[in-house]
Amino acid sequence: MDESNKDKNINKEDNKSSSENNSSKKKEEISVEEKLKISEEKLLRSLADSENQRRRFEKEIKDAYDFGGFSFAREMLTLLDNLQRAKKSMKEDKILSKSNEFNKFLKNFEIIEKDLISTFEKNKISKINCLNKKFDPNFHQAMLEIEDEKIEPGMIIQEIQSGFMFGERLLRPSFVGISKKKSKNSD
Repeated sequence: MDESNKDKNINKEDNKSSSENNSSKKKEEISVEEKLKISEEKLLRSLADSENQRRRFEKEIKDAYDFGGFSFAREMLTLLDNLQRAKKSMKEDKILSKSNEFNKFLKNFEIIEKDLISTFEKNKISKINCLNKKFDPNFHQAMLEIEDEKIEPGMIIQEIQSGFMFGERLLRPSFVGISKKKSKNSD
């Protein structure tokens, strides 16, 4: 019986090793399937990342095209402001206004101003019209409050410096004076 027991033990061991081999093959098959799923998920993530990056680049290119001149436009507003200040100060100068050539000179200033404004409009730079409108902190900057009982509080009644839009972006806010109710202390 000793030998028969040995044979049985050997058969049991063979059965164990073959079943272990089968189970290890199944484990390998499962792990291969899992590896395939993991690889597929990584590939899908990679494709999504590259698609997102492509969209970001397209948006950046579009923004650069649409708003590339934003800084230049802001600097050009200074030129317009200085031109308007010079025209105003010349009109207020009593000696210059008496000169025969003053009106010709002033007309040249006005032509330059109109050309500059026309160039702004061609390049999507537009003035913000704000007088007699409700104050909006997204487009206006309040510089002073003016007491007035006749006008609703928060209405723009004075424009100190014009604001401008560059397309749909704010280039510069309008500096304004807004109405407020008379305070009781001033009565």
